Amino acid sequence: MRRRPFARLTAVAVAAVAVAVLPAASATAAPADKGAVLSSWTQTSSAAYDAFFAARANQGAWSAYGFDWSTDYCTTSPDNPFGFPFANACVRHDFGYRNYTAAGTFDANKARLDSAFYADLQRVCATYSGLKKTSCDATAWTYYQAVDKLG
Repeated sequence: MRRRPFARLTAVAVAAVAVAVLPAASATAAPADKGAVLSSWTQTSSAAYDAFFAARANQGAWSAYGFDWSTDYCTTSPDNPFGFPFANACVRHDFGYRNYTAAGTFDANKARLDSAFYADLQRVCATYSGLKKTSCDATAWTYYQAVDKLG
């Protein structure tokens, strides 16, 4: 009979530990709007581009979301071909590829990510004129085709 009170005490202790641990486990889950935030930063608009880079500059504020901010910039292609600054377009493109892959929804989003990449490249080229713009546009199209076909 003396074992019975101990068994109850053990069961109560196990239940108390479980209750104490459960909130901690759920606190590590990503916020429910993670997909919406990811989508908002990977659209073709300049507003999405600006919002992404504002968030990237303040990654700590987004730590609960568990985003992968890593990048290899333009992978094996030059980051600034012919002096055109394409590196930031590559950074945002990497972000989209890495995070949609982690979410298991890459295939459904790849075309939009590639289109956003091309829009970012076109914004770079829009700052030039004449032959320099023509050269930039051609280079941007080549970069886009590479990710569209091989990415």
